[in-house]
Amino acid sequence: MSDTARRSSDAAGMSSSDAARRSVITGIGVVAPTGIGVTEHWKRSLERLGRIAPITGFATAQLPSPLAGQVTGFEANAFVDSKLRVQTDKWTWMALAAGRLAFEDAALDPHGHDPFDLSVVTASASGGNAFGQREIHSLWKDGPAAVTAYQSIGWFYAASSGQLSIRDQLKGACGVLVADGAGGVDALAQARRLIARGTGAVLVGGTEAPLSPYAMACQARRATLSHDPDPATAYRPFAPDSTGHVPGEGGALLVVEDAAWAERRGAPDPYAEVLGTASTHDAHHPTRPAPDHRQLARAVREAIDRSGLTPHDIDVVFADAAGDRELDRLERDALVELFGRRGVPVAVPKTATGRLCSGGAALDLAWAALALAHDTIPPSVNLKDRADGALDLVTAPREAAGLRHALVVARGEGGFNSAAVLGLPPSGRRAD
Repeated sequence: MSDTARRSSDAAGMSSSDAARRSVITGIGVVAPTGIGVTEHWKRSLERLGRIAPITGFATAQLPSPLAGQVTGFEANAFVDSKLRVQTDKWTWMALAAGRLAFEDAALDPHGHDPFDLSVVTASASGGNAFGQREIHSLWKDGPAAVTAYQSIGWFYAASSGQLSIRDQLKGACGVLVADGAGGVDALAQARRLIARGTGAVLVGGTEAPLSPYAMACQARRATLSHDPDPATAYRPFAPDSTGHVPGEGGALLVVEDAAWAERRGAPDPYAEVLGTASTHDAHHPTRPAPDHRQLARAVREAIDRSGLTPHDIDVVFADAAGDRELDRLERDALVELFGRRGVPVAVPKTATGRLCSGGAALDLAWAALALAHDTIPPSVNLKDRADGALDLVTAPREAAGLRHALVVARGEGGFNSAAVLGLPPSGRRAD
């Protein structure tokens, strides 16, 4: 299908003039267990080494799982001044770091542009956990007078969007989306809508820091949490004996720009173009999955349709990969329905990091954009191809894969389903 035909087949609700505004990813900022910064992250992603390990920093003997994907080597003071660190939580520190790295990667100085041309949209699932824990402890130990005024903003879901907006003077439409693991894709969809309405660039994505004692206690009763203490086997989605997921921290922020606006400012060649997004909801139960995969398949199908593509055009799928056997079965069935058996390579690089809540889909989008730019599919770790041949799981880096279109699938606790299709921009692959 030609680029012209593809762009004319845009998301529902956009006029033909809106659809002419193409959204491209020009910058990627990563703070994740796989590394800090896009270069380190991509290099480590190809090493096929797991980054899941025993939790450090607090005792885990009373927790059902001692494992997590942790960000190492992160120095908050390199990105956040001391005054702001006192007012905010680690998840916001990581967002501020990822935002700066993304702007640097896009060669975009936000202070050099009309602030009303710039926006930020992030996803959040749990907010400032460690910050909230400290304030609750102060309340219990010393009373209300010991609770700081920053408790009202430090834990809040919108804290990262707000602090990024203030620091970088992003005065366009800003916001936050809460949809658990699907939030990063939903934030990308909102960024695309803003660009269609005239915004020049949007900082979009999500980070999460759900590894404090309070946060881990909140997760302890989740049925999908793995209790396996072995980092090599605790998180193996699509395996017949999988035991659940392992949590992780970090995420990614992306600079998404109107292609014409990016060209006028002399931006680097884009990593990828955002071709289509879609979201559905199971509307079944607050925690239990729906008994079938219809709504998940519908989200994927609509994202592909809105891209002006067919399932045959998709070259790689970055799966949600819950790690829970029932949820994995539903996703497998949806993918087989759409692509056929072994119809498309399925990548699960998050097996190296664990599931990062609202940072997870954002990191998958970064992986998908990098895969297109480098024409390489990053590997899963600790996985083998399925014996039944249902999925073509990518278990080693696949170079020169001929990638043109990548699909990202994301789900959230409570029935959220989202999907995004990225494609090579007309300029071709971004040079290293």
